[in-house]
Amino acid sequence: MAERTRSRTRRTEPSVWEAIMADPTVPIGRRTLELVVRDQQRWSRTWLLPWVRLLSRLAVTLISVVKRLLPWQVRAHGTMDSLCVWFLRRCVAPEAGELLIRHFVVETQLLNFVVRNAGVPGLREVDLLPTTLRELGDRAVIEHDLNVYDVMIALGSAATPPGARLRNLARPTGPLDTSMLTVPPLDTEPGRRRLLNLDIQTALYLMNVPFALCLTSEEYRRAVHSMRLDISLLALLTQLTGDSTFLSWRPEGSVLRVDSTVDVPRSVYEHAVICEYAFARLIRTAAGAADGATGTVPRPRRRPTETGTRHATTGVTRPRS
Repeated sequence: MAERTRSRTRRTEPSVWEAIMADPTVPIGRRTLELVVRDQQRWSRTWLLPWVRLLSRLAVTLISVVKRLLPWQVRAHGTMDSLCVWFLRRCVAPEAGELLIRHFVVETQLLNFVVRNAGVPGLREVDLLPTTLRELGDRAVIEHDLNVYDVMIALGSAATPPGARLRNLARPTGPLDTSMLTVPPLDTEPGRRRLLNLDIQTALYLMNVPFALCLTSEEYRRAVHSMRLDISLLALLTQLTGDSTFLSWRPEGSVLRVDSTVDVPRSVYEHAVICEYAFARLIRTAAGAADGATGTVPRPRRRPTETGTRHATTGVTRPRS
């Protein structure tokens, strides 16, 4: 009898993955969360990542030191693009490739949400919306970083005096435009035979080496600092929606500190997670499903989803019917 009582009161032993999938505080969509969990369960993350991380950081440090000593700067964007596309198609798991392409789209749509709703005339929307691994080779990495700078600089230049910049981006009184909050179908060539099926984190450490080698020191520093601008982006989303939840995801550090010696692949991964959090929060808010202060955005006629189709004439991604 006592044994049966103990067995009934004995605690279960849940796995880490079960806890992550069930965690109610993780705001990203179920499909994306499943991709993340499957990616982290890959053998390469357990057995290769610790060694690859060490070797990658040593290689990037050596490259940075040599570049500082050279009287000229190495720039090979085409070589970098070709190497990365080949590596993604031959050595990276399709799920990891999907997460990478998805990040480019998600960040573009976050920027476009700000552009459309900021109420600042003359702002140009971002059109970097890759859907295949091959499209990541068309200067996508460089354009991805430049787009963040372009939007932030345009917003700052449109408001005067400088101290009034954020205040001038007042929360819109009418419904926010959320029609861009979609991700089109992505093709990661799952049927292609691969030499390896690496997880996204191991892949990022390996790809950081050609990035450091093929970009100039200034380009590499600019790419690293672009992730610090998440602080600014989250502040803008808070200003536009009235939802302070965005501020809770701000990364450590300050936009006033320029530093290229951080653990770049780790920062890239955290940056992608922050963007996914913000994207999912905007979708939930627009659908009228968020809590507390997030109920400030009127329900749109169509609920934004994580997939959609692109308008044939304008190129703007619209939700599926």
